[in-house]
Amino acid sequence: MTLFDKGCAVIVPVDSTVNPDTNQIVDILTMRIGEVTQWFPKHVRVDLYNETSGMREEVVLEKRQVAIVENPLYAVMNEPNSTLQRLIRKLSILDAIDEQSGSGRLDLIIQLPYVIKSDARRQQAEKRREDIEFQLKGSQYGIAYTDGTEKITQLNRPTENNLLKQVEYLTAMLYGQLGITEAVMNGTADEATMLNYYNRTVEPILDAMIEAMQRSFIGISGTENKERVRFFRDPFKFVTVSQLAEIADKFSRNEILSANEIRDFMGLTPSKDPKADQLINSNMPQTETATAPALKPGS
Repeated sequence: MTLFDKGCAVIVPVDSTVNPDTNQIVDILTMRIGEVTQWFPKHVRVDLYNETSGMREEVVLEKRQVAIVENPLYAVMNEPNSTLQRLIRKLSILDAIDEQSGSGRLDLIIQLPYVIKSDARRQQAEKRREDIEFQLKGSQYGIAYTDGTEKITQLNRPTENNLLKQVEYLTAMLYGQLGITEAVMNGTADEATMLNYYNRTVEPILDAMIEAMQRSFIGISGTENKERVRFFRDPFKFVTVSQLAEIADKFSRNEILSANEIRDFMGLTPSKDPKADQLINSNMPQTETATAPALKPGS
């Protein structure tokens, strides 16, 4: 949420062990998300929550010790003239118009049958205005009477504008730029739509997070030692039971997944049968050598 709201988030190791010789972080125990309040060449000032005092504090940290994550969708969400910011401004204007129309004000202009230039005429007009206000306020149904020569004009009549159409247009444009459709939001999207949503929206954000943590927390030495920060998602989470049965049959028949691997993403406990850990097509007759477990090297 900080990444989407501010356009940049800082992952700060709060509790960690440090190598006294190199002053580098060895192991991270706890982390928190902070907001950048000021940038320096090699440091950043971060607004961070202190769980000991229960207050937010600003601390200056080295860039190499924190993971600075920038929103890959910054141009769509956080730029001053981006689609999301324009949509927020349009919605604010629409809310202001709704509040004005529902405030109970009448906004009337009373045209009197004489010219108001002298103080006496102005006092007479003010008395007439107060009289109409008293009539409307004291009436049960808000009815007042006027003279036949007086003319009343109401200003707060609803006017037609294209503000709502602009809001709908900006919403559709924002969804298109973010790779989000209405079907994704209400949970009726098909597999191709969800795949497009993950590839265009979710994975770029996760890539930005893991690249920042890989750069700051793992570093060059850890990368050379093949240490990696990875994310994984369950590709079978939105698959129906009938589709899952067909996938399990094809994967096991073509010896791509074992029975226990299939049971794992189905949420079932592994089977203790040794055959469940082997890549075997159970629809075909198996010989003893095919079903026997593989021999260890040197045995």
